[in-house]
Amino acid sequence: MKVLFLSGGRGTPKLIEGFRSIVRDEAISVIVNTADDEIIYGLYISPDVDTIVYLFSNQLDTEKYWGIKGDTFNFMKFLRRLLEDSWFNLGDRDLAMHIFRTIMIQRGLKLSEVTKIVCRKLGVKSKIMPMTDSQVRTRVITELGELSFQEFHVKYRDRPQVYSIKFEGLSEAKPSEGVVKAIEEANILVIGPSNPINSIGPILGVRGIREAICRSRAVKVAVSPLVKGRPFSGPADKFMRACGLEVSSLSIANLYKDLIDYFVLDFEDDVSDEDISDLGVKPVRAKIYMGNADSKIRLAKLVLSLMEAKN
Repeated sequence: MKVLFLSGGRGTPKLIEGFRSIVRDEAISVIVNTADDEIIYGLYISPDVDTIVYLFSNQLDTEKYWGIKGDTFNFMKFLRRLLEDSWFNLGDRDLAMHIFRTIMIQRGLKLSEVTKIVCRKLGVKSKIMPMTDSQVRTRVITELGELSFQEFHVKYRDRPQVYSIKFEGLSEAKPSEGVVKAIEEANILVIGPSNPINSIGPILGVRGIREAICRSRAVKVAVSPLVKGRPFSGPADKFMRACGLEVSSLSIANLYKDLIDYFVLDFEDDVSDEDISDLGVKPVRAKIYMGNADSKIRLAKLVLSLMEAKN
């Protein structure tokens, strides 16, 4: 069995944790958003890729869902004495990852090649693939002007009013090596509960990925990141409004309707099953909040059961 995830950096990793309890790591592949990558302090930062790498190497800080558990921050303490506007927090071991990636890219390696090397060195058995080796950048148009996603999300803590979102370089981006093949070979493809605009949206916007998913014979499942119009974390609601979308699971199901067989939404979600069915998608009710290991495993088992039910 081959399980493939489309993932951002927060909601989907929790679901992947559940899958790791019931499926071997070797059976799991992840296509990861890179539109939120940024050059900070002169270093190439790929936050969503790192979250997935740290997860599969059993180092992820699962209190924050970024960085390495138990990391220290001596670098940042000293940097703040020297650089007043040092708003992006990096742990000391996490810093080593960014330095290594930057050196390798400066030597001419692609992001996907660097990711393979990192996975091999850290003993990761799953296949982790950046969505593209091309430069794609999320730009958030706000009351403060145009911001990178990291500025909006980290520096300003999602507070500014958002007028629109754009993805520089997305129209020219091509899938990184292995992405289309992973889609073709998957038995079950899961669009995780990540932000549909700036996490999943850019993955689907890379040339050829959406078409490959449409052709795929995998059982295709999406999990909503909302309950009653509220995201569990992050700015999905602000971004959806900025894109002219109603903040609801129905809007998200509509974004994915040509790609999926099943849409998993919460028992308490006030979207009707009939409205989901009218999109040509089968609704599945579950408790989708993943607050502990049991809830992650329970949701993973439900998602996996949909493959067995269809077959």
